[in-house]
Amino acid sequence: MATAVTASATAATRFTRLAGIGLRRSSCRPRTAVRFQRPGLTTTALLRPTELKPKDQGQPETLDYRVFLVDGGGRKVSPWHDVPLRAGDGAFHFIVEIPKESSAKMEVATDEAYTPIKQDTKKGNLRYYPYNINWNYGLLPQTWEDPTAANADVEGALGDNDPVDVVEIGERRANIGDVLRVKPLAALAMIDEGELDWKIVAISLDDPKASLVNDVDDVEEHFPY
Repeated sequence: MATAVTASATAATRFTRLAGIGLRRSSCRPRTAVRFQRPGLTTTALLRPTELKPKDQGQPETLDYRVFLVDGGGRKVSPWHDVPLRAGDGAFHFIVEIPKESSAKMEVATDEAYTPIKQDTKKGNLRYYPYNINWNYGLLPQTWEDPTAANADVEGALGDNDPVDVVEIGERRANIGDVLRVKPLAALAMIDEGELDWKIVAISLDDPKASLVNDVDDVEEHFPY
């Protein structure tokens, strides 16, 4: 069971100062357990997200189903390693794993070539939420929660060895593999079975309410779930 430890941040500068997202490469020692990129994995030159599109392989809700990210020439790229983190003007790129109003638990396959998005499994069975979620869920590219670095600010917890998660609260239902530009609103540290699991609450810059929402107080006012 995941438990919330702390929530903070109102603007992009405060967000990056809290979570350390993308501020230092993995050869350095960041203040928190979030690092720029997982050591030992290479990446090509960072790509323009506007040129990237998701491409399905196999049938949805099967063990073989994968969603790859391809560039303008149809070549497979990694949504985790090849998409730049920063989108300019304090915004970040966000890769959609689980679309709003769906329940299949999709995630980037961090141990597969090109890190495609697949449905998570437990004991060989496909995993689902017990309900459709009310937001787009996914990850921040170029981030990794280091399982060897203790975070003194969050009970000394170690990272969960995955990219940093994002909860995008906009009105539009995105598609698996979409790359969105988002504005961070809050950073929530969760402890899940002893592992630190950051959740970044954000909103797509294309959302009609994006200009009205800049922190968690605005979320409560404009998105009364």
